[in-house]
Amino acid sequence: MATVKTTYLGDLRTENIHLQSGSKIITDAPCDNRGKGEAFSPTDLLATALGNCIMTIMGIKAMDNGIDIVGTELDITKIMADAPRRVSEVIIEFNFPKKTYSQAEKDLIESVAGTSPVPLSVHPDLKQSIKFNW
Repeated sequence: MATVKTTYLGDLRTENIHLQSGSKIITDAPCDNRGKGEAFSPTDLLATALGNCIMTIMGIKAMDNGIDIVGTELDITKIMADAPRRVSEVIIEFNFPKKTYSQAEKDLIESVAGTSPVPLSVHPDLKQSIKFNW
C-alpha cells in the first residue's frame, strides 16, 4: 500500500497527502530553480527529514533513559552544489534546553545521531555536519 499520494498542481508545485494521517505538504521549486519559493522544496524536505529523523531517534533514546530533551530546537541548513545539481551538505545544529545534563547523558544522546534511517539511507557523498549545543 502507498504511503503518500502526490498530485502535480502545475507551476512546479505538488500536493502530498500522507495516507495514514491525511496530513498535507505542499512543495514548490526554490527561487533559484524557477520556482516561487512559497513552500518547502523537495530538497528542503530532504534536509528536514534528515534533521527530524536524528531528533526522533534521540527522542527515543532520551525517553528510554529518563532524559528530558523536550524543547530541543534544530537549525537546519541545506547547501546545494551544481554539476549535477544536488544537496551536497546538510548542517544540523541541535540547541538543547538549558538544563543540567550529565556528560554521560550528553554522550548517550549524541551517540545515536548517525544511526537512524534517513542518515543511513542518503548517499554517502552527502556531508552531514552535526553540532550539539548543550
